[in-house]
Amino acid sequence: MTKKILSTKELICILATLLIVTGIHVLAGLCAAAQPTTIKGLGVGVSDGDTIKILTPAKEELRIRLYGIDCPEKRQAFGQAAKKFTSDQVYKKNVSVTVLDTDRYGRKVGLVYYGQECVNAKILKAGLAWVYDKYCKAAVCRDFDYYEQEARKSRLGLWSYKNPIPPWEFRKKR
Repeated sequence: MTKKILSTKELICILATLLIVTGIHVLAGLCAAAQPTTIKGLGVGVSDGDTIKILTPAKEELRIRLYGIDCPEKRQAFGQAAKKFTSDQVYKKNVSVTVLDTDRYGRKVGLVYYGQECVNAKILKAGLAWVYDKYCKAAVCRDFDYYEQEARKSRLGLWSYKNPIPPWEFRKKR
């Protein structure tokens, strides 16, 4: 049996084929990871207006950051009102979360629903949050922008103040 030595051209073709096949598998994995998932659970805690805790049927406690909104900080005007409003929506209630991302703190980031109602949207409609434009990139953000503008026009919640300070600016000053 004779051993065949591959030419440079043949080696390049083999390597290119391997890279293409590997690249397709990597891209397929990325696409699969980008699909939203739904988690159901009981609301067991509210840290602030835009962060909750749920207990899944598997008894796993998860911290959830509400997607696309930023509520006033607890020490800011309307911070406590936002926390209470969110608590009234989710505490001791069965909710579902459409998870869109995981943030740098390991929290699931998603749209929270009680029944058919999106809690994220309800908070905006009540005038207790800003649309978090830095992170809100999904199609639902157009609706969120509208809800915020309507709350502003109606001077609801934090929009009753002439120049409310967005929480991301408040956090920078601390």
